[in-house]
Amino acid sequence: MKNKQYVILGLGVFGSTIAKTLSQFECEVLAIDKDPECVQRVADYVTKAVIGDATDEQFLMNLGIEEFDVGIVAIGDHLEECVLGVLNLKEIGVPYIVAKAKNKRFKVVLEKIGADRVVRPEKEMGERVARSMLRKNITDLVEIDENYSIVEMTVPLQWVGKTLLELDLRKRFGVNILGRRNMETHDLELFVDPLEKIEKDDHYLMIAQTNLIEKFDYLSE
Repeated sequence: MKNKQYVILGLGVFGSTIAKTLSQFECEVLAIDKDPECVQRVADYVTKAVIGDATDEQFLMNLGIEEFDVGIVAIGDHLEECVLGVLNLKEIGVPYIVAKAKNKRFKVVLEKIGADRVVRPEKEMGERVARSMLRKNITDLVEIDENYSIVEMTVPLQWVGKTLLELDLRKRFGVNILGRRNMETHDLELFVDPLEKIEKDDHYLMIAQTNLIEKFDYLSE
């Protein structure tokens, strides 16, 4: 199966980072910006880098944008430009559109005109950094969607000496245990006996409701 094709409108820090990252995974990336310096920065990484006005629908159509799977609108700080970028991609027929929003007002407007996903990079990164600094037992967390994450954590002291059956983690914290990390070999053991007592420094891998497991971790002793 061929990799998806991505078109990126706007090559500031956000857009250029996405362009370079996608290119590292051998995706086809068309990068567009009206600033020649921004285009030059990604030219060696992406499939094609073009200087031009990303709010000009005819310009985009001439590039064959309708063949692309995903459009990323990462245009500047002006709402009008963001809106035109999203509307142009929708009218041309790009099936999935991600847009960058400067603030909450931008986010509301871009969602209303049909962006499939709207991100606020600075706000979201600030929240992630804050949560990471609060973590006590969680050693790794990968978000699956808005509600659930795959989490690896050292067991809290409250769990030591108890069994998974006693803790009833699924009911209390929305946790489903996937396995236990053998800290000598670092291998993941997929079978965990629910009647075996948990020992200090045990590491478990789990799917969990992000907010519940993080809040528990922040507040645990």
